Amino acid sequence: MSLKKRSVSLYGHQTSLALEEEFWAVIDAHIENSGQSFARFIRELDDKRLEETPNQNLASYLRVWVLKSVMTEQ
Repeated sequence: MSLKKRSVSLYGHQTSLALEEEFWAVIDAHIENSGQSFARFIRELDDKRLEETPNQNLASYLRVWVLKSVMTEQ
């Protein structure tokens, strides 16, 4: 598995996220179904991360979000 990087601006700061392509596939499907932009989706999850687990990095938080998302679909 290789990591795929994507960049996003969060509150004026450029941030790069590196996740495996399988995680991006789930995130992309969610974004497409929700009609949100990539930046808005990431910003909203980052806001939740800062409220819930500020010591967890954003990439890890996204992986856990994907896992929970897939588990609730089953």
